[in-house]
Amino acid sequence: MPVAHFAPPAVPLPSLDEVLRARGYVVLGAADVAALAGVAPAALQALVPSWDDLRLDEYLKDGGRYRRRRHACFVVEGDALRQVPHRMHWQPVEYNALHGGMERWFEPVAPVTVAQPAWPALVHALARACSRQRPAVARWHVEAHQFRIDTSDGLGRPTPEGAHRDGVDFVAVLLVARHAIKGGETRVFAANGPDGQRFTLDEPWSLLLMDDARVIHESTPIQPLNASGGHRDTLVLTFRASGFLGDA
Repeated sequence: MPVAHFAPPAVPLPSLDEVLRARGYVVLGAADVAALAGVAPAALQALVPSWDDLRLDEYLKDGGRYRRRRHACFVVEGDALRQVPHRMHWQPVEYNALHGGMERWFEPVAPVTVAQPAWPALVHALARACSRQRPAVARWHVEAHQFRIDTSDGLGRPTPEGAHRDGVDFVAVLLVARHAIKGGETRVFAANGPDGQRFTLDEPWSLLLMDDARVIHESTPIQPLNASGGHRDTLVLTFRASGFLGDA
């Protein structure tokens, strides 16, 4: 039986702020993401090869070997972007019941990736979008995660912790690639109500930006379309005003 496919509820770039404020999340198509960042689409594509060099996530409590990732942290203050020394990724159990409370040290994002023009352009552009929602915030603490979910176990789980919040202010999920898979449906639910929406991000460099206090999100498992396997690549950027999670 064919799997139902629901198109992403993408809005034009000028509607980003209004829709995010009204709904708690917003979706942009790839052309609008490039325009938001002020870069050509080719600049975003120049980041893609780095997803072939991610490292196995050794912390998965389900014993899986389907997730590869790299991690880096930054501070955005006005027009200044500063990468901080490599640090752990930490979440409280209240937000991640499966992997919360663990000091997880992932391999850093490669310097050559951070040096690509599109990388700071994306971080700055999304920080500005967050600041338009929170004008009083002067500084954003940003965690960047490169993810590859593959089907080496037969099934890949983008969110093994299930539907969750991240414990930050805003979460940006950028789809980088889908290769020879089915599934990976995005589901966004109101944190304090019955409303929800499901859709599949399938356009490379399309964006889901969420107000983390207002919505809960998850992505369904992926399966390969053929015996050679497949994968789903994403870039996740989280923005938090009051320091990095895990700081004293």
